Amino acid sequence: MKFIVTTLLASVLLSSCSPAKVEAPVAKQAAVFPVYGQWITEPDGSVMLDSQPSGLVNWRQQLMILSDRSALEQHRLRLRTIEPNTAQMPDSGIKLRLADEVKANCFAGYVSRNPDLESLVVDPDDDTILYMVTEDATYDDELSAQCRDTFQQTDTSQYPFLLVRIALQDNSSALITHIRPLQFTDEMQVGNTPNDGIEAMAFGKNRTLYLGLERDSHKQARIFSLNMPSHFWQSTDFAGVDDPQLKLPKFDKGNHPINGMDYYQTTEGQDFLIASARNDSKLWLIDLSGSKETRILPLEFYAQLTSSTDNCQDWEKMDNASIEGVAVIGQTIWMVNDPWKEAYPKNILCLQNKENYQNFSPLLFRLPIQAHWFE
Repeated sequence: MKFIVTTLLASVLLSSCSPAKVEAPVAKQAAVFPVYGQWITEPDGSVMLDSQPSGLVNWRQQLMILSDRSALEQHRLRLRTIEPNTAQMPDSGIKLRLADEVKANCFAGYVSRNPDLESLVVDPDDDTILYMVTEDATYDDELSAQCRDTFQQTDTSQYPFLLVRIALQDNSSALITHIRPLQFTDEMQVGNTPNDGIEAMAFGKNRTLYLGLERDSHKQARIFSLNMPSHFWQSTDFAGVDDPQLKLPKFDKGNHPINGMDYYQTTEGQDFLIASARNDSKLWLIDLSGSKETRILPLEFYAQLTSSTDNCQDWEKMDNASIEGVAVIGQTIWMVNDPWKEAYPKNILCLQNKENYQNFSPLLFRLPIQAHWFE
């Protein structure tokens, strides 16, 4: 089915199962922005199965995804590219393996087995180099005594979050060449939340890498920064992060994590992060100058229906999307979801998509950027 590019100024026929007219918002403070997603498909046209995407990035005008440790085994430690306009993957992807020179690293065992990988970014000066970050390692083998003593002062979880460098070798292989643990300060009050750690990354100006934390010790999402000069990977020691003091929203109760983000620069040269608040089905537009409060865009997600019945045509409204990857190409925001296994079956309404939800198949969503969002 040809993907329909839907602008927010158009009226479309939508419903959770029976079509109903939805007036797209036009005001700056719109109630909800509808977002439409295609099922991601394998090279043979079949729908992708349980890949648990945890990262999405613009790579050579395609999209690239990374899966976390809960995905089916064939998706783990593998990069997959997606053609944005069709949501189809052209090949079986790029397998990640350890370079010989990193096998003696304290964290090589964890990274080579089944690490909990999160986020994916491309080096701003060399698109054959990518970076990912690991999250929860509490389930893995303990570090050696020497490594544990060297890297115990994380000021976060007992096992440090790891920044990992990937070097593409060819169209089917890539090497993990470097690993550095991240270190926070006690004043940052990140807390010991190993499965609520760094889930989002994006490069801004001057090789500044921004890192999105799901929640700190006060249950607030946070953004930290890390400068990565040319000599950054000459060390295997802790990489200390900074707090850029951005104006993020604060919440009195509940969990409101950010799970994916990308950098965006307006035509006037203003710098922003566009971040996904997975639990809330919202986008946060975060001013990197630190002068503006974060603007929050409520979203409403719709899944593609590839066949029609009397009551189910074109799109069906989703109960839960769980976005974990955000990537900007030009003036379009692309998003991929990491199906939450507890909540994904709640989406089942139309029989055409029942099997896809039961198989935890991901969708690729698109949202046109509106300039006034950043005023």
